[in-house]
Amino acid sequence: MPDTFNQELVALLPNLRRFAIALCRSRDIADDLVQTTCEKALHARASYQPGTRLDAWLFRILRNSWIDQTRRQKTEGPRIDVADAHFLVGQDGESTTEARLALDSTAKAIATLPDDQREVLIMVCVEDLTYREAADVLSIPVGTIMSRLARARRKLVDQLGIDSPTKRSEDQKGLM
Repeated sequence: MPDTFNQELVALLPNLRRFAIALCRSRDIADDLVQTTCEKALHARASYQPGTRLDAWLFRILRNSWIDQTRRQKTEGPRIDVADAHFLVGQDGESTTEARLALDSTAKAIATLPDDQREVLIMVCVEDLTYREAADVLSIPVGTIMSRLARARRKLVDQLGIDSPTKRSEDQKGLM
């Protein structure tokens, strides 16, 4: 037995669209309204009484959906397309992601350093201790702090693929 409800619904789509455009004066909104109507009709299919006019039933669903939508818009306030809202301030997802990836790779590179270089690097570069203060904490000469820090920085530059200032200046000399 063919499903006449679905066939009639499909046949009435142009009529529903015309009525929706007449109500809301926008083709895009009308298309959404027709889709909502079809969804509600299919969901409430059991409440449709065969033998009555399907088009009248669908028009009533469409009109009630339109009324619900306009009431909802009045209480929600105006809508602004995000693409047009240049005044909104937010984080740039791309730069945030790049920063997190760089931080993650830096943390992994630091973790591979020998303990003596890692602790000096953290004290001086992260905890902001002076060379003298780090030397006092570790009970080693200031020269050793400077040497370990230089080696730690050099290893990080190599592991992270960063051009060191000395390499950049050497490259620039080669261009002259």
